[in-house]
Amino acid sequence: MLDAKIRPLIDPPLNALGCRIASLGIGANSITLAGMIVGLSSGVLIAHSYFSVGLALILLSRLLDGLDGAVARATKITDFGGYLDIVADFAFYSAVPIGFAFAAPDNMPFALLLVASFTLTGISFLSFAVLAAKRGLETADHGQKSFFYNTGLAEGGETIAAFILMCLFPGHFAIIASIYAIMCLLTVIQRSVAAFITFK
Repeated sequence: MLDAKIRPLIDPPLNALGCRIASLGIGANSITLAGMIVGLSSGVLIAHSYFSVGLALILLSRLLDGLDGAVARATKITDFGGYLDIVADFAFYSAVPIGFAFAAPDNMPFALLLVASFTLTGISFLSFAVLAAKRGLETADHGQKSFFYNTGLAEGGETIAAFILMCLFPGHFAIIASIYAIMCLLTVIQRSVAAFITFK
């Protein structure tokens, strides 16, 4: 929901930095992999209750997630790069709630609920993208991407906001995770309605 609105604000500085990084010969896929490693590491630290450091790594991983696209735009956008980016994103999305599950056993059912909702959201997102590509549909609402990005209530920006709240208030993980899982399920319904209208 927020991603398309903040894109005009974050893209110019990211693109400028991406051009500089590209000029050093650093590829977009290398940045994607680095971002995934940092994101997975945040889950490990959260599992050991290092919530502040985990939060710092979450923010760093998202910076790298933005930079890989900027570097790709400065060089060449590839289908494999788009594939790698989405795999890295969902690996990170799973790592954080799993980390909270290990940090406190009482968090386990809520972490499982959140990961399950991420799975459904991801399926709705990718299924829509596949069918949109089949029909030749395009959108630039989320910037230049390798495949169709369908807007939803719960997107990347909202996910990061939820993760930040979890790290700042780890004792309220169950409440935050439950609320965000509901938002993810509403997003699945929203995309399903959009798919029915678009693809019927």
